[in-house]
Amino acid sequence: MEEKALKPVGVVGSGVMGHGIAMTLAKYGFQTVMYDISEDLLKRAMENISSGRFGLQKLVDKGSITASDRTEIMGRIRTTTSLRDLAGCSLVIEAAPENRDLKGKIFSELDSLCDRETILASNTSGIMISDLASFTKRGDRFVGMHWFNPPQVMKLVEVVRGPETAQRTLDFINDLSRKLEKMPVVVNDAPGFFTTRFINAWLMEAYRIFEQGVAGIAEIDEMSRLAFGFPMGPFELSDLIGLDTMLHVADYMFDETKNPSYSPPTTLKKLVLSGYLGKKTGSKGGWYDYYSVQGKDR
Repeated sequence: MEEKALKPVGVVGSGVMGHGIAMTLAKYGFQTVMYDISEDLLKRAMENISSGRFGLQKLVDKGSITASDRTEIMGRIRTTTSLRDLAGCSLVIEAAPENRDLKGKIFSELDSLCDRETILASNTSGIMISDLASFTKRGDRFVGMHWFNPPQVMKLVEVVRGPETAQRTLDFINDLSRKLEKMPVVVNDAPGFFTTRFINAWLMEAYRIFEQGVAGIAEIDEMSRLAFGFPMGPFELSDLIGLDTMLHVADYMFDETKNPSYSPPTTLKKLVLSGYLGKKTGSKGGWYDYYSVQGKDR
C-alpha cells in the first residue's frame, strides 16, 4: 500500500455498516475518523463498537484480543459531526443510507474538501458507481467498496470499477482489503453489480412464493438454510438488513433494468408503509414480528 495510506481513513455514517467498517479499520491499526450528523448517533455507534453484538468486548470474551487491545482500538477512532474533519484522509468510505441524492450531496462536498489524491469509495449496495462519481471531479479516484453485514465478520469486499476508475485506485483498495483480512473481488459497474442483483432476485422471489401460499416464512428460511447452506433465510436476512432498504434497492433495480424479477411485491410495500422495517431501533419489527402480531400466515 502507498505510504499515504498511513494517513487517517474516513468513514461517513455510523450505522450498522459505518461503525462496523470503522471498527475493522481501527482493529487493523488504521487511525479512523467516523462522521455522522449528530453526537447521539456517534455515541451509540461507539457503544456498539465497544460492547455491541459484534463489538470488541465479544472479542475480549473469546480471547481473540486483550482488554488492552480493546482500549487501543477504541483510541484509534475519532468521531466528528463535520465533514471538514475528513479533509486530511487518504481514503473516505461512504456508508450513508442508500439514497442517491444524499450520497451525491456528500460526495460533492467531500470532493471540494479533500486533497486531489484522496480516494472516495462508496459502500452502496447497488447504485451505479458512474452515477455517484458524477457528483465529483475525480472519476479516476472513485470506486465502489461494497462491504457486507456485519462488516466486522463478513470476508467479501465487492470492489466496483467505474468507467474512469484508475488501476492504481483498484490496487489501493484491493491491498487495503487484504490488510483487513478481507477478500476483494473486482466487478464492473452496473445496477446492483453482482451480489445485489443476485440477492435481490432471490429475496423478491421468496417474498412472492410466500405471498402465493406455497410455504410460510419460517419454513422458507429453514429450507434455505438446510438445502443451500445459507447462514440465514431470506426473511431473516431482510429483517436484519431492513425492509425499507430492501424496498429501496428493489425499486432502484427495477427502475434501472425493467426486469420484473427485481420488482418489489405488494406485501413488502405494505410492511414498509406500516412501519415494519426489521430489527431497527424504533421499528415495529419485520416479517416475523408483523405476522406474529397479526396471527397470519400471509
